[in-house]
Amino acid sequence: MASNTPMGVGIIGSGWVSGEHIKAYNENPHTTVKGMFTRNPVTGPLKLQECQTEAKIFDTLDDMLRDPEISIVSVCSPPDVHCEHVLKIAAAGKHILLEKPIAMNMDDVRRMEHAVKNAGAKSVVSFVLRWNPMFETTKKLLADDAIGDIMYIESDYWHWIGPHYAQHRWAKNKSAGGSSLLSAGCHAVDALRWFGGEVEEVSGYSAPGLSDSEYEFDPNMVAILRFKNGAIGKVSSLLECKTPYVFNVNILGQKGSIRNNKVYSHKYPGASGYFEYPTVLPDSGDVTHHPFKGEINHFVDCILNGKDTICDISEAAKTMEVCFAIESSIESGQPVKLS
Repeated sequence: MASNTPMGVGIIGSGWVSGEHIKAYNENPHTTVKGMFTRNPVTGPLKLQECQTEAKIFDTLDDMLRDPEISIVSVCSPPDVHCEHVLKIAAAGKHILLEKPIAMNMDDVRRMEHAVKNAGAKSVVSFVLRWNPMFETTKKLLADDAIGDIMYIESDYWHWIGPHYAQHRWAKNKSAGGSSLLSAGCHAVDALRWFGGEVEEVSGYSAPGLSDSEYEFDPNMVAILRFKNGAIGKVSSLLECKTPYVFNVNILGQKGSIRNNKVYSHKYPGASGYFEYPTVLPDSGDVTHHPFKGEINHFVDCILNGKDTICDISEAAKTMEVCFAIESSIESGQPVKLS
């Protein structure tokens, strides 16, 4: 049950996303940001000042984890050090909010998953679109049998992440960006699983970007998927193409279809076309489509009331497994079956 004493929060990292976490924790009455660990001695104080937050900046992660007032840790560090950080946090018995991607390979994902399970800690992974209003409405429509059994589902992440975009500094590197899916497109893969269920087999293809590309990997990819329930689907992740940010979710069923915020359903008698409802779309801008407040409010509620989050590390690991299977298919040129 809820306590009158706010839970202390520690933040790892001082980039853009750490600020969004801090703002969301500041708005939750059950949490207060107590500390930050960052490798950058300049940006840490600036980020706290920007968020109008007073907190201690720790010299090491171990020092922050020893603070008894901190019971939640938000991991906003680069993905190539997620495993190192999460293993330490789990050993310290803290609850964990982890930014995506979980890690750069499936072996590290499994190590982290086991460590968090063994620690008995609550966790949530930032596939934040699960808290996007359009996603929430789509989930309710599917539960209400608005389109019947799914026959086909696709999701697209199209976002030109070039030098004009801050993420490009690390996203372009194989060591930190990893791939088109790890860097960003994993949100689209998670959307397919969230709405369509578990994936049985994938076939992936990749392509280079612009002629002056700085990416160390093909920034554009597409994959065909077969789901365990018999549906088929497609996912694409395009990081280097001249387009505004676009995130598509199209779901076609036996009784109707959903195309983003447009619905054609047997529930609407006499409908001859799609009904469009106004909402916040998953590509409605960097702030409005990243519902960190909804994610963190859900996480805190689950901690206080002993519930599992809708995207704990074990659930998110299934999305990562699909991502790595697609990458394996791209590398081998062959379909890959999932267990």
